[in-house]
Order: sequence, then C-alpha cells, then structure tokens
Amino acid sequence: MNKFRFTMKVLAIAIFTFAVASIAQAQATRTWVSGVGDDVNPCSRTAPCKTFAGAISKTAVDGEIDALDPGGFGAVTITKAITIDGGPTGEASILGSGVVGAVTINITATSGSNFVQLRSLSINGSGNPFGQNGIRIVNGVAGMSIAVEHCVIFNFRAGNGRGISDERSATGRLYVEDTLIKNNSGSGVVVIPGLGANVDAVFTNSRFQSNGGTGLAAEPQVKMTANDCVAVNNGSKGFIAEGAASAELNLQNCIASHNDKGVSATGGATVRMSNTQITNNPTLGVEFTGGGTIFTFGNCNITANGGGAAGNTPNGAPIAQQ
Repeated sequence: MNKFRFTMKVLAIAIFTFAVASIAQAQATRTWVSGVGDDVNPCSRTAPCKTFAGAISKTAVDGEIDALDPGGFGAVTITKAITIDGGPTGEASILGSGVVGAVTINITATSGSNFVQLRSLSINGSGNPFGQNGIRIVNGVAGMSIAVEHCVIFNFRAGNGRGISDERSATGRLYVEDTLIKNNSGSGVVVIPGLGANVDAVFTNSRFQSNGGTGLAAEPQVKMTANDCVAVNNGSKGFIAEGAASAELNLQNCIASHNDKGVSATGGATVRMSNTQITNNPTLGVEFTGGGTIFTFGNCNITANGGGAAGNTPNGAPIAQQ
C-alpha cells in the first residue's frame, strides 16, 4: 500500500511539473493580433489572436504583442511587464465603449523589467457614458515605468473621464511621447499617485486639446517635465501643478493658448517655465494661489490674456540662465 501511495505521489508531481512546463512553453516572446484573428489561436503570426486581452495570456513577461493590420482589438488589463505595439499604421484601436477604461495597468508584483510600453494605438472612448479613462495606472511596484508613444487618446466622456490617469500606489516613472490627448470630459492627463508614492513624469512633443478639465496636471508627490508640448482649448487650465509643495512642473518650449487659464500653480506647488508662450487665455494667463509659485527664466511670451497685469505676470522672481 505504501509503495502504491509513493508511486501515485511521484506521478502527481510529474503531471504537475509537465503542466507548468507546458504553460511556460505556451507563452511566446512575441505574439500577434489581427482583425480577422481568433483568440483560440496560439497568437502566432500565421494564427493570430483577435484581441489584446486574448493575446496577453499567451505572451511571456517582457514580451511583445504586435498588430498585423488595422482593427479593433478590445480593452485590456495589463498585469505584467509587456509591450503592445499597434504597428506602423497607428490604426490599431482599443474602443472603450461599455467598459470602465480602455487600458488598465495593474501590476501588483515584480514582473521582469517592470516596464510597460504602449505604442502606436488609437484609444477611443467613443463618447460612451461608460468609457471613463483611456489609460488608468493603479497599484504598481516600486520602479515600474510606463511609456506611451505615438498614440491618440480621445472621447472618454463618462463623468470626469481622463485620457491618462496615473493613480499608482508605488514610486515609478511615466513617459509620454508624440501623443495627442483630446476631447475627454475631464482632464487630458492627471498624475496623482497614492500616499507615499512618488512619480517622475516626462512629456515630449505631445498635445492636450479640447478636454473639459485641465490639459496636463501634476499633483502632490510628482516631478513633471513637459518639453515641446501644447495645451489648447481646454475648459480649465492648460498646465497645472497643484495641491502641495511636492508638486513640480517644468515647461520648456511649450504653448498654453485658448484655455480658460494658461498655467497655474496652487497650494504651494512650483512651476518653472522657459521659452514658453502663454496667449489668448481669457480668464488668466498665469494663476498662482495658496502659496503656488510660477518662475520663468526671463524668456517667455506671456501676453494677450485676461486678468490684466497680474494675469500676465508670474509671481516668482526670474531665474538666472546658466
């Protein structure tokens, strides 16, 4: 009897080991999706999946999902380090209709490089009352980096719908490059980490346009830099750092135009501006309240805004250029 039990245990262990090995082997470094694919497929180039959600379970940590052709590939929750690439056309679409958000990044344990990349995607809330966020970052592990490159994020209209909402609970980084974020009911981008988390955020060559709230917002515990960025026609501010002295926003070669207010610093936050144009914002060009301070390097164009002299004059002493 004991020999039989021993034999069964060995057999059970062997079966379990084989199953784990099979699962590992089933995850490929590179997988593919197509508008004519099927999620029962292995997500290979010749047998692609239909959705990003279907492909992600078949893609290894630090692997890559590529779109073979233009199409709608569905909302996705990302729980590991991975790259999702919409391909050279940039017409790989994620439609946020009927879901809380189109892309949710929710990584709760160390995952390879702890690096998520989203590239060449059209992320569309479709104006649907259920599409709350284009990209929402929650939880996270220390050191996690998120990169958003060559994307368009638009039409998230549910409540205070945002293009990107970074709400992570661990210290990390956010990089956004060559991306258009427009026509959302709330703000274009808000970086607002949880208590104890700090986020360094860098935006390059991106536009925040016709959002109901602010174009780009840095909240407490955020150090943000925007270079060659444009905030235009937003219902509140173009750019803002707000809430505490730990909120910092640095603007280089940026434009804030035709928003209600151009650039704002509130609640002890700091904004620094160089080679930045702030024009035609009807209420105020620059706003500073609650101990917020806006500095320039003496080389900005701040004119033709509402608010008289105060609305066109930063309150911080000019910073000497080096």
